[in-house]
Amino acid sequence: MCEFTKAGVVDGNYDPYLKAHPKTSELLDAMAKPVASVLASAYWSGLPFQFGQNEYVKYKLEPVFYLDPPNHSPNDPSYLANDLISRLKVSEARFRFMIQLRTDPERMPLDEATVVWPEDLSPPIHVADIVIPIQDISARGQAQYGENLAMNIWRVTAEHAPVGSIADARRVVYAASAELRRNVNGVPLGEPDTPRAVISPAAGIDTRIVRAAIHPAIGVARVGDSENEFFIGPELVDAPADPTQQPNNYRDKTGAIKRQAARFRIYGYNAAGDVVRELNPDNADIVWTVHVANRKAEWYQFQYALDIPEAVNAPDNAFTLRNPKVKPANRHKLAIDPGPRSIFGRNVSGGAEHRFDTGTFQAAAEQAVTVPLGEIQTDENGHLLFLGGHGKSASPTHAPVYDPDHPPSFNNADDWYYDTSDGPVTATVSINGIEIPVESAWVVVAPPNYAPDVVSWRTMYDLMCDVYVNAGWMVMPEKPSFTKDIWPLLKRLGGLQWVNKGFAAYFGKGCPMDFNNPALLAKLSFQSKNKNLADPYSELRRAILHSFRPSKPSVAEPVQWPHIWPWIYGDAFGSFPENGPGNMLTMTGLQEGLLRNWVDGNFIDDWSNEEIKPPSSLDQVPLQDQPHTLDQAALHYCLADTFHPGCEMTWPMRHASMYSSPFRIRLRAATNPEPDYGSTMTPIKVQQVDGPLYAQVAGSITRWMAVPWQGDTAFCRSGYDPDFDPYLPSFWAARVPNHVLTEQDYQKVINPELPREERITAFN
Repeated sequence: MCEFTKAGVVDGNYDPYLKAHPKTSELLDAMAKPVASVLASAYWSGLPFQFGQNEYVKYKLEPVFYLDPPNHSPNDPSYLANDLISRLKVSEARFRFMIQLRTDPERMPLDEATVVWPEDLSPPIHVADIVIPIQDISARGQAQYGENLAMNIWRVTAEHAPVGSIADARRVVYAASAELRRNVNGVPLGEPDTPRAVISPAAGIDTRIVRAAIHPAIGVARVGDSENEFFIGPELVDAPADPTQQPNNYRDKTGAIKRQAARFRIYGYNAAGDVVRELNPDNADIVWTVHVANRKAEWYQFQYALDIPEAVNAPDNAFTLRNPKVKPANRHKLAIDPGPRSIFGRNVSGGAEHRFDTGTFQAAAEQAVTVPLGEIQTDENGHLLFLGGHGKSASPTHAPVYDPDHPPSFNNADDWYYDTSDGPVTATVSINGIEIPVESAWVVVAPPNYAPDVVSWRTMYDLMCDVYVNAGWMVMPEKPSFTKDIWPLLKRLGGLQWVNKGFAAYFGKGCPMDFNNPALLAKLSFQSKNKNLADPYSELRRAILHSFRPSKPSVAEPVQWPHIWPWIYGDAFGSFPENGPGNMLTMTGLQEGLLRNWVDGNFIDDWSNEEIKPPSSLDQVPLQDQPHTLDQAALHYCLADTFHPGCEMTWPMRHASMYSSPFRIRLRAATNPEPDYGSTMTPIKVQQVDGPLYAQVAGSITRWMAVPWQGDTAFCRSGYDPDFDPYLPSFWAARVPNHVLTEQDYQKVINPELPREERITAFN
């Protein structure tokens, strides 16, 4: 070492020394090779160490990731330092701590530092991990802290002492060097006994919360006749089923249907619109307020959707008020409106102040009857839970639900009430004593979902996305994803096999159009890498597109001719001639646009035969995606099929004027009460500025639905012309199953001891 130092420092010429010492020259050349990062490089102890009595080891640090070395030495002499600074600011670093046992004394000498211990004789053993936490090593004072530390390989126990003459020399030299440096630099003698506190780097996004929003923007609760039990509504799209919860998740021990609760959360956003964090009682003061009402009995009759083309010139398009015999001065008594309720904290429930049980209904009876609409609770995290009514429908005077001599009474039973509802969900939020604005949400209480995991062909989420694309609030993907945008439109047809025998025969497992068949999916998702060759499956894609009904049919299609998909009735069915264009369900414009891009080969081939495992809990969804995930999941399991009138919500939801922003229903200010629209509602009046399709009040969404819902649900099934097809077309099979696999047949299907023919017969 002294000779080497003299050659360079005194003589100013290393070349003669390196020529005389080729081993040293080789080591220096190896050390001079550029590396990409100090965190992606391996490190060895040049000297061995004791490993207890009569055992010796060398140490190795192995990085957990690899980077290709640069082709040449970078011009910046500090590039490794800069790389280290930038990497440790955003993520921790790890090394595997390895020991290499001395297994061959002849080939693994103790006092020859230049001799490499062969790893084929003794592979290094992984015994621990070294973790370097996230930190800013360029922070003020950090460099000085490192300069004042003394590095000494002898700072170990005797059982792990370094071995050899070089180690012995280092012990003396290092101690003397450290003492001299401290004396010259004026550093106190001694070493720190604790690490310097980690200084967290600046966050990647602005963490100041300037506004908040409630999600889901539209929550969906459902009625049930179970007295006390309920379950939380969907918060993920196509989440894997939990077999431990089936079927007890939906019915209690008595067989009664549990209510579906809508759960709401609040997320805080910064000025750039990024999600900073979910807000809860740990980091904010939150007071929830909910106001629901049922206004069906005081609203106008439903006969058909007033916005369809057939309605414009229809002779009966002036819909009269329900309960027309109630005088104008008393019509407010038809609305079940208990007023708002508020709640805050964790695990709060059961209080009288949290129940919506003060609303009353009075039409023909002498006395008003109280109609409870549900209650609010909070869970262990301070989330809001809204539970609707128990599915009770009745007439105080025992009026008939339908008068055969008066057909318009269907869906419009006078002197009837029931306990679904809807209304705004608001909150006041203060962070560190400062109140911030909060975007409100809405809750809709709907009938039960009798097929919970079946997704309709056209969901309410699909419909709303189409509305927002047409309004310019959202942009249609330039290249649709096959997995996310195309396949769902196809596989949902097969999903209906569990609730309709006609769909099962054609789209079911092993049937002609089984869109879960891997061989078929491989063709439909194929995209040739060679643009000079013809696309082998373009015509197959085109044939499938032409199998769907376009968003704007150019020809009338009789109901007895549903040769194109989906086999679902449209808004006009039952109210207009059976050869009209609106009698069968169409694609939305967005759905048609996505499929046309797919037909043209302009799509992302992201299909994989491997099982797709969606998140099983919201915690598995990235924070930035959680709000939209909640918005989508709530609407994914709502129908946008036949609006006649529908299951959860109906045709007004396809009007952009209903929303203040995507998925957020426009709330009418208390200072701007809803006007009186007169004795009738018409296609022209319904779309007037500031009319019923603009700002909404509690009860405005569900008032368009049938009274009572049970009559509509029981009547609207499938196969109205059995001579044509006893099973098709259908109304709302995804929510009100037309045909199901009975428990008895299911046991036959899964019984391997039965003949295959008998099992298939039971399945079909």
